[in-house]
Amino acid sequence: MEGMYEERLTVPRSWWLLSVALGLSLALILLRFSGMAALVGLVVGVAAGAAALSSYGSARIRVVQGSLVAGQARVPVSALGAAEVLNPKEAVAWRSVKADPRAFMLLRSYVPTALKVEVTDPADPTPYLYLSTRSPQKLADALAGAAAGRGAERGAARER
Repeated sequence: MEGMYEERLTVPRSWWLLSVALGLSLALILLRFSGMAALVGLVVGVAAGAAALSSYGSARIRVVQGSLVAGQARVPVSALGAAEVLNPKEAVAWRSVKADPRAFMLLRSYVPTALKVEVTDPADPTPYLYLSTRSPQKLADALAGAAAGRGAERGAARER
């Protein structure tokens, strides 16, 4: 069941204009020194802005090999409980007024929907995972499938 779900949380296309704006701003600031400095500022500003946006938008969510991998976190599916699909209104509430400071949040404000997954491991102080995702139902289904697969594997191992 390898590679059951994978999503990359890329920034919206319109945000790439921020890189151009950064480059133009830097070029205007450096224009007073020389045209060459302005050109260097334009190139450096666009490159730096693009690198920052690419880094911010490189967060991935995967369900693979019996684990949920979300950003830097890797949680075995066996340590997860119920998954709740959050519509845009509920997602805003769970990342603001309802948020628990102990929760793991892979939050991207430009993604309107999310999935809230309960953590059932008693040794883990994290009450739930909040995952910004464009396909919360698909992610919930993948987690349920991975959990069912792990249960079937354990059952088969016991029968041997």
